[in-house]
Amino acid sequence: MHFKAFPPNKPLSLAVLGSSGAVGHELIHLLEERSFPVKELRLLASKRSAGTYQNWKGSKIKVEEVTERSFEGVDLVLSSAGGSASRLWRKAINAAGALMIDNSSAFRMDPEVPLVVPEVNPEVAFSHKGLIANPNCTTILLSLVLAPLAKCNSIRRVIVSTYQSASGAGAKAMEELKNLSLQVLNGNTPSSEVLPYSLAFNLFLHNSPLQNNHYCEEEMKMVNETRKIMNLPNLLFTATCVRVPVLRAHSEAVNIEFVKPVSVKEARKSLRNAPGIELIEDFQNNRFPMPVDVTGRDAIAVGRIRQDISDANSLELWLCGDQIRKGAALNAIQIAELLVTR
Repeated sequence: MHFKAFPPNKPLSLAVLGSSGAVGHELIHLLEERSFPVKELRLLASKRSAGTYQNWKGSKIKVEEVTERSFEGVDLVLSSAGGSASRLWRKAINAAGALMIDNSSAFRMDPEVPLVVPEVNPEVAFSHKGLIANPNCTTILLSLVLAPLAKCNSIRRVIVSTYQSASGAGAKAMEELKNLSLQVLNGNTPSSEVLPYSLAFNLFLHNSPLQNNHYCEEEMKMVNETRKIMNLPNLLFTATCVRVPVLRAHSEAVNIEFVKPVSVKEARKSLRNAPGIELIEDFQNNRFPMPVDVTGRDAIAVGRIRQDISDANSLELWLCGDQIRKGAALNAIQIAELLVTR
């Protein structure tokens, strides 16, 4: 397998696999918004979505059904079509000499595959062998906040509870939340088809499969991926993930135990100076980050940083981030930007 290195700032032939989904749409939008150097753009999807059109720089591009020949002449593939599609097409992508940046969970824990958050571990991206994994959305948001704090003092343990929006389950789940909310307001009983239970004026523990340890798959993704990204294989970590009736943007309540105490002042200074983070803190008016603050925006909002009253070595904080944007599409494009600007 021979991978073509990217000449700095040279326009690339690029394909978006899974272009008809919510993350696929966001990828296309961000490529244009960030002026990524694109020579040719191919939009690929399943047979079901082929034949539709998407906007690109004032014109429309037809979505093509993906085949083994779809990657000929392509330099970079941004894949967001799910794990099974990523496994199916990886060989054809790499055989064409293209780099695959994959948004699914298929390869994240493969020790040969870099798992990258550019603000946290950019150097590992350059060790790729034709494949780079994009982390889980909640993991990206959390690691962006943990990394600057780890520079204050070593982190011993993390306890996190997530409040995950419908967007994490895709565009169909977002539409279902809208429709079922209207049903409830009209006095009807909602019946969910996309998610196992209705999210309309409701919440439930994350619907990913339960593991033998009684943690769900989403929770274990956070545990294992955070350890890998931060190169902390022995980090003590526990998570509880919850679906909440928010259209777009995840939130997380985080408790961080350090080896030695870190002051709130020091933590706040570290986060304020960290890339990709903004502080929203108004203790007088009890105003802290909300999903509406970050929807459609790049930054992760952090606030309510406080001393844990039960443990002198621990701090607590709250964060919100756009799941589709920084939690998926933006992070993938930022990885690509690392490789074309070096």
